[in-house]
This record gives sequence, structure tokens and C-alpha cells, in this order.
Amino acid sequence: MTSAAEQFASNINFSSFAKAEELKKRLLFTLGALIVYRFGTFVPLPGINPEAFSQGFQSQQSGLLGTLNIFAGGAVERMAIFALNIMPYISAAIIMQLMTAVIPSLEQIKKEGEQGRRQINQYTRYLTVFLATMQGYFIAVNLQSQAGVVSNPGPFFLATTVVTLVGGVMFLLWLGEQVTARGVGNGVSLIIFAGIVAELPRAIAGLLDQGRTGAGVGGGAILLIAMMALALIVFVVFMERSQRRIVVQYPRRQVGQRMTQGEKSHLPLKLNVSGVIPPIFASSLLLLPATAASAVGSDAPQWLQDLTLMFSPGRPLYVAFYAAMIVGFTFIYTSVVFNVEDVADNLKKYGGFIQGYRPGARTAEYLDYVLTRLTVIGAAYLTFVCILPEVLKMGYGQTIPVYIGGTSLLIVVSVTLDTVSQIQGHLVAQQYESLIKKSKLRGGRK
Repeated sequence: MTSAAEQFASNINFSSFAKAEELKKRLLFTLGALIVYRFGTFVPLPGINPEAFSQGFQSQQSGLLGTLNIFAGGAVERMAIFALNIMPYISAAIIMQLMTAVIPSLEQIKKEGEQGRRQINQYTRYLTVFLATMQGYFIAVNLQSQAGVVSNPGPFFLATTVVTLVGGVMFLLWLGEQVTARGVGNGVSLIIFAGIVAELPRAIAGLLDQGRTGAGVGGGAILLIAMMALALIVFVVFMERSQRRIVVQYPRRQVGQRMTQGEKSHLPLKLNVSGVIPPIFASSLLLLPATAASAVGSDAPQWLQDLTLMFSPGRPLYVAFYAAMIVGFTFIYTSVVFNVEDVADNLKKYGGFIQGYRPGARTAEYLDYVLTRLTVIGAAYLTFVCILPEVLKMGYGQTIPVYIGGTSLLIVVSVTLDTVSQIQGHLVAQQYESLIKKSKLRGGRK
């Protein structure tokens, strides 16, 4: 059964959008910020030869660099100032959330309200700078080891490259925060979303060209991939919007001289509470051998080269570990973002209870029981969506673009749903404001 807000939102049409001036300004600001981001993905790092690097990139695009290039919107292929994109911040945010769950002092800071949240965000920024500096240094060393890529290798090039890449990450973080505050949607998520979507037409064109020339997959396989991509999108939308609603009963209350009636509410539990974090974290850890090998360059020991080959995307060992880590991180991250004891305490504090279960410990046990079973389904769903493109790679080689499944598809669908929901929320608020103004005018006339 739909709520009153959902029924109200379903009546919104284009005429209401035309009247929403504040929403138009937010959308234009968001579009302008994304244009600035896309412009930065075409500005190369100072002191490098983009054409020489692009030639070397073609032989490595199926490995670590290709995976990073997906989220950077092609900036890695061009070795632009935004080559690191916003990924160091994503990694830092994940690490800080996990540390908050295991370190009591950080957990205490988190519970201090708005002030604690700001302090945690500041620690996350410090960790972002550290991670971006390390990654920028590895990239600079790797660029110097390639013949003809760097015009004047040396300490000055290392310093300028690291500073430029770190500055690019922090600028994108600032830009994302501005979009969140003054635009529509989550700014950081929209930046990743824009990078993935921007490269999608080229990936589709490359796949169609393979079918035309017969160099890769055939026409029948392309049709099958297109149908599978559409089916995956529908499946992801259905799973991301699925939730288990637990009925919460509130007792009668005395308000002045009047006794209010007991109310019922719902505690929505998403089927996929952890979102896209488990696949991102799992893929980041699996790419560590390739990161270490690329940092060492041609001097990497044989065992590291063998390990990198075994954990390359599309390999059986990579697929097996990827699936296991997605399942593990789904349970870990769900327990971090949804603390059943805190939820049970909050329900008890405000007088709410679940019928058949006493407030407090028994409610927490029931919530844990329901959440565990939901997480099993959510972990299986994430694993299926992320492993499918890897299975296709094993069958068709490296000719299949990874945009039809996995983390990229999850990000695109989830960010789209969230942005549409926020736009709908702005339209609902505008409708309510217009109704209030009309009622005030009628009251004044009377």
C-alpha cells in the first residue's frame, strides 16, 4: 500500500516542474559542476606525453588501469589531472567507517552528534590526502619507468605529479560537497556516475565495431549481451527498491486534556543495506598485487608477477576470491551501518515496540534475525551482478565491456534512483508550499 506522500508524488506532472524555480537552479548548478569535472578529465598532467602513454595504456586496459579508467571517466587513459578521481576519498570513507566500529574512541566521537560527524569527516579528509599521495607517488614512479612518456624525469616531476593528482582529488571532493549542498543528489556519487556514463557510448561503439568486423564477439552474442544488460538493469532496480517493512506500534499518549490514539509506523529494512560498498572494497583489495607490481615496474619479482596474473580480472582465482570477499564485506558493512542495538534502544526511548517482542534486547534479537536473512539475499544479489561480467570475460576473453554488470552498473542504477527520488522530493515540497500559499490567501479573503 502506497503512502500519502507517494500518492501525492505520483500526481506531479511537467507543469509542476516548470514552476519549481529553486529546483531548476539546483539542476543547472549540478550540470555545470559535472561539465567542469568532465573538462578536467581532458587536461593532461604537466610534463608527460599523452600520446606515448595512451599507446602503452592499450596493452594494460584489461587490468588495473582499465578498472580505474572506468570510474575516472577515461581520465586514466589520458593521464589527466583527475586520473585518481574521487576513489581515494571512497576508500578513506570505507576505512573510517570500519575503524569507527572497532575503535571505541572513534565510536564515541561519532555519537557526539553534528560536532562528532564533522570531526570524523575531517579525519576522513586527512586519510584521503594520505591515500591520494601514496597512489600519486606510485603513478609518478610508474610513468617515469616508461620510455618516452615523461619529458624530464626526476624529483621535480615526481613532486609536481603528486601535488597535481592530490589537488585534483581534493578539488573533486570540494566540488562534490558543493553539489550536495547546492545541487541535486549526492555530489560524490554523481561524479563517479558521470565518469562511468561518459565512457559508456564509446564502449558500446567498440563492441558494435567488433561485431561488424568479426574481430571479437559475433552479432548474436551482441544481441544476447544487450538483452542481458536490460534484464540486469530491471533486476537491479527491483532489488534496490525492495525492502522489508516491520510494523512498529506506538502506545496511546496524553497530550494536554486529550488522549491520542495509538499509531502504527513502519521500520523499512532495505534488501541491500550495504549498497555498492562491498564490491568496491573487494575489488580494491584484489587489485593490490597489480598495484604493487605496477609501482615496482619491470623490476618486480617473478612471484609478484605470477600473483598479479592469477588475480587479474577474468581469471578463476580472481572470480572466486571476488565472490567470497563480496559476501564477507556485505555482512561486515551491514553490521556497521545498521546497529540493531541502537535501533532497538531508539524505539524503546520513543515508546515504540514490535508486536510480540519486548522492547530492548528481545527487539534487537528479532531485528538481527530479520537483518541476517535479508543480508543473505542481498549478498547473493551483489555477488551475482558483480560476477556475471567476469564469467562473460572467461567465456569471451577481454572483449566484453564491463559496463553491463558489476560495480559500475550498481553505481549507475543506485545513483539514478537516488537523484530521481531527490528531484521528486523537491517537487513535492514545492507542491506543498503552493498549497499552503493558496490556503493563506483564501483565509485572508475570508
